Amino acid sequence: MNTIKSRTEEHLHTILSNKSELRSIDPLHVANDDELLAQIGYKQELNRHYSTLQVFGIAFSIMGLLPSISSTIYTGLESGPVGLVWGWFVAGIFILCTGISMTILGSSMPTSGGLYYYTNYYAPDSIRVPLSFMIACSNSLGLVGGICSICYGFAVEVLSAVYINYDGNFEITNAKCYGIFAACVISNVIICCLTTKHTATLQTVSICVNSFLCLLFLIAVPVGAGKSYGFNDAHYIFGDLDNTRTWNSGWSFMLSWMPAIWTIGAFDSVIHCSEEAKNAQRAIPYGIIGSISVCWIVGWFIVIVAVACIKDGDTAAALDSATGSPMAQIIYDALGKQWAVAFMALIALGQYLMACSIMVAASRQIWAFARDEGLPFVYMYVKYVNPVIKVPIRATMFAGCISLLLGLLVLINGTAGSGALFSLAVASNILAWGVPVLLVILPYGRKRFIPGPFYLGKIGSFLVNLTTVCWITYVIIMSMFPDQRYIDKNTMNYTCVINVSIWMLSLVYYFVWGYRTYSGPKSNLEEIDSINGEIPPENLDQMLADEKEKV
Repeated sequence: MNTIKSRTEEHLHTILSNKSELRSIDPLHVANDDELLAQIGYKQELNRHYSTLQVFGIAFSIMGLLPSISSTIYTGLESGPVGLVWGWFVAGIFILCTGISMTILGSSMPTSGGLYYYTNYYAPDSIRVPLSFMIACSNSLGLVGGICSICYGFAVEVLSAVYINYDGNFEITNAKCYGIFAACVISNVIICCLTTKHTATLQTVSICVNSFLCLLFLIAVPVGAGKSYGFNDAHYIFGDLDNTRTWNSGWSFMLSWMPAIWTIGAFDSVIHCSEEAKNAQRAIPYGIIGSISVCWIVGWFIVIVAVACIKDGDTAAALDSATGSPMAQIIYDALGKQWAVAFMALIALGQYLMACSIMVAASRQIWAFARDEGLPFVYMYVKYVNPVIKVPIRATMFAGCISLLLGLLVLINGTAGSGALFSLAVASNILAWGVPVLLVILPYGRKRFIPGPFYLGKIGSFLVNLTTVCWITYVIIMSMFPDQRYIDKNTMNYTCVINVSIWMLSLVYYFVWGYRTYSGPKSNLEEIDSINGEIPPENLDQMLADEKEKV
């Protein structure tokens, strides 16, 4: 027994001592983006084409207000108008705090690997490598879950438009839903394998499309509803708590915060694309805080208008709509068949652009993880960057393949499976956001932290970060709960199974095998120089010494 114990201790010591060197980073005294990236430990491999507006567009496009609200409005309305309207408003306050915390970190060290890099940098030496490995896996899974949930929303919106167009003479099945989902994922992969310049332009297009959709909805639907049947009164909009869940009204109201949490999410995508942004330290604050603020305020007006235009104030009828989408039913009642079909087609277009944007963000996170030799099994293949167009094509294809596999949940179990896809994106991403923020407020991380251009001072930053950690802890717990109190195969929330399994398996994999290749974020400056035919000074000295020995 003593021998086994000794070997185990020796093995654990070997694993935990295998860690890359922490670099000295001074974010306030750098000449340009490339110099700061070199301090972080990486050479510029991707093209910097994203302007500040396009960086904002990445997050704003992924949030895609009207399409996202259309995809998640059912969850909000399950506790009546109060759950949707006030749940959105209250959740938005805490989401903004989380975004500010992300901005503080991102403006200090803008790199594609962002969240797991911060975890490795601010965690104590004894746990930093396995913890950063788990966060990298969680963040990668969360972004892929985002692809799945957005593409699923696209499929539902397309099918709703077809159902309305055929006057209900069309059957919506899980197989049809998955077929459209798969087509969306595959076409997204093809589009995102274009050059960064083209995908950057796509963000500008997405801003225009989503802004037009919001404006059109806020004007056309109220006009149509006002002419057809009138608006619901203020008491219904702001005070009707009509709980249709089997949970008590209080907890049901809390669960109805999920539309805002899911919609105003994935703002870490700005950090993952920071190695392609011009003036990243300035672009990150505009991208994260700007997109959250706009979506929070404009989104609140959209949900108010949606609730005001529910026909006859019949929440149950909207929830039970045969179209499969309460938003489609609201638009149909207000504007009629032709407008409803056109509107749902435009919303589906907005949702499709959201999928393209999050595919870009997910591929950059996966590529960064593979660059650090952490992505299990396939990192050598996935970390390749096409030298001509400078796009991580293989990482994009990998993200698409994993999305297609996770999407099978919809085929196996439609309602529970789709719910798992939405909650999966929330739980995995939000853990990845929370851990580095927690580490920065703890003594070890606080000593190492050097702020970038965006900083609220010691006290202000500490209070915001503390709020973020409390909020994230609460949301992780909430996202694991099933939608109904009594659980069966149709109401089970599979998020807890998938997420907890991934978190545990990532740690098991690291301690069994992953430690052999992953030692935390590692510099690729020498590796890239060698590939380009440039010999680093220390290697040059060694080569000269070897030549002298030969002589």
